[in-house]
Amino acid sequence: MTDRVEDDPLALEQQVCFALSVAARGVVAVYRPLLEPMGLTHPQYLVMLALWQHAPLSGRELSRLLQLDPGTLSPLLKRLEAAGYVRRGRDASDERSLAVSLTPEGQALRARAERIPPAVVQRLGLPLAELRQLHGALTEVIAAASRATTGPADPGQTSA
Repeated sequence: MTDRVEDDPLALEQQVCFALSVAARGVVAVYRPLLEPMGLTHPQYLVMLALWQHAPLSGRELSRLLQLDPGTLSPLLKRLEAAGYVRRGRDASDERSLAVSLTPEGQALRARAERIPPAVVQRLGLPLAELRQLHGALTEVIAAASRATTGPADPGQTSA
């Protein structure tokens, strides 16, 4: 085992995946007390954000926007529907497709949710400019990871 973290390619502290994982858990923990009074978990909040911006949406569109597989999205939608925030039904233009829309209660919840972003910024104690820069960097990481996972399975192989 090496003593110098910088020289060890497997040092925990050097791993991007570790930093992202810990940061994600920490940021979600900052959101938790802000979302609990609204009856939302963080994943449900993300669904509501997408709907407040784009509703109504098909299940497929919502899944794509949130980058969630339908099996993960479905229970979130069921709980949001049980809470009275969304309505699930068949798309009038395509009976095979799920349509997701906001209820009046779900639309009204948006006014309360508008207080969350500034509260998160305040609780994090980081300058807004730094958070925007971080968001840009993370967006690049997301795009790079997407490219890396949709490319050839073996980087040494070329396609025929």
